[in-house]
Amino acid sequence: MARIEIESDVTGTVWKIEVEEGSKVTEGQTLIILESMKMEIPVLASDDGTVAEIMVEEEEAVAEGQAVIVIDA
Repeated sequence: MARIEIESDVTGTVWKIEVEEGSKVTEGQTLIILESMKMEIPVLASDDGTVAEIMVEEEEAVAEGQAVIVIDA
């Protein structure tokens, strides 16, 4: 089983976490919604799998390239 780290594409703030640890996800599913420059930017699953770890909390600031979720694929 591969562990895939999903990274933020932008610097922003975690607006909403759409999944929980243990959730089954599919490729392209929205995992987290970030807010940056008054825009909502989804962070999408890059593969099918199970959410192993959520590494951020709502309202937390994140940097571009920062790992936000780990998926076991």
